Amino acid sequence: MLTLKYYSDKIEAGCDEAGRGCLAGPVFAAAVILPENFSNEMLNDSKQLSEKKRNELRIIIEREALAWAVAAVDNEEIDKINILNASIEGMHRALAQLSVTPQHILVDGNRFKPYGGIEHHCIIKGDGKYMAIAAASILAKTHRDEYMQQLHERYPVYDWASNKGYPTKKHREGIATHGITPFHRRSFTLLDPQLTLDFNI
Repeated sequence: MLTLKYYSDKIEAGCDEAGRGCLAGPVFAAAVILPENFSNEMLNDSKQLSEKKRNELRIIIEREALAWAVAAVDNEEIDKINILNASIEGMHRALAQLSVTPQHILVDGNRFKPYGGIEHHCIIKGDGKYMAIAAASILAKTHRDEYMQQLHERYPVYDWASNKGYPTKKHREGIATHGITPFHRRSFTLLDPQLTLDFNI
């Protein structure tokens, strides 16, 4: 359980993204405002949790949050504006969908652009320090994983059900063998020059 709950006594929205380092699919971002008395001993950075626990927490967060929203920026827009700007844009879109207007924004990482004149703070590894950011990391991750599972059913050769679009060997082998899909990020290095393929496997 995270011991640091709030950065201030204001209505805070935690923001985080998922899929920034992927070769395919959108980047997803979430914004979450938790109630003052929220507590859950499982809550942590989504990367520290099993898929089962993330999915359990998603249900709890979506049920108990004062407000939450998830937004996506697709691969074509990522290629146009770069992944950093796309991640920030996703957070802005999520914030815009909140049913409660926050007075303060907590962002995981070290880069953000001002939103709506609302005070914000960037927290490096904030998803392991503040509950609102941890909750946002879980929603962004689970919603994106669900989306990539759906894409896997259309493009099974890239193993997106397992790698979710990250640059695993099997994903890169799929690109080398079958080419790219409309969901691949063309501005990324899709094939690793060091990758040695064995097509007899």
